[in-house]
Amino acid sequence: MRVVIVDDERLARSLLREFLQKHSDVEIVAECANGLEAVKAVAEQKPELIFLDIQMPRLDGFEVLDLVGREVNVIFVTAYDKYALRAFDVHAVDYLLKPFSAERLAEALDHARAKIARNERPPVAELTAAARPGAKLERVLIRDGSQVHVIPISKIDYIEAQDDYVAYRSEGKQYLKQQTLSEVEATLDNTRFVRIHRSYILNVDRLAKLELYAKDSHAAILRDGTRLPVSRTGYSRLNALL
Repeated sequence: MRVVIVDDERLARSLLREFLQKHSDVEIVAECANGLEAVKAVAEQKPELIFLDIQMPRLDGFEVLDLVGREVNVIFVTAYDKYALRAFDVHAVDYLLKPFSAERLAEALDHARAKIARNERPPVAELTAAARPGAKLERVLIRDGSQVHVIPISKIDYIEAQDDYVAYRSEGKQYLKQQTLSEVEATLDNTRFVRIHRSYILNVDRLAKLELYAKDSHAAILRDGTRLPVSRTGYSRLNALL
């Protein structure tokens, strides 16, 4: 079982390494001190399991999970029990509360072995929706291989549905992420973003004007000249904000 350790505390990584080395079927392929290192390690090392701290600089554990959780099983390791329910909502294998014993770690490894043997993976929608219940996004994280793009919400012009992905349009660039437009809509501030069409969500700050396109049909003209279709329902939503 190929394993990655992710914790910003060196002593915590050392203790976990010591416990894991007692298990002959475990190979530690990387140790990471922050979330960005973790995303890179998962992309390059292809582990089957990561031990993941939650409170870390740069990216926290739930943000890491959102980026890699469809590819690898996760055991959360943290000093805070307040995250336990969220951890299991996002289908974590187990939740180790620091300080934990070697016996408790062995039990978590047994859970991981069983899950890996069953080849289980969490549904895509459930990961994103459960990671931050009720929270409005302040930034969007987009993984591109081993790299992570961090896009502040204020920099997003609009979001477009593209098959099983959504395309975030920001400063003339496009970033794809595997999720649905409805999932994105649920996490956005509805005083700043509005669903103007079944395929588009608009940042209202980017709107320059509305034009009548055809009978009962409008087009949103953005400040950069981009034209987006506006459905009848979307027009009503947009008018309510303007």
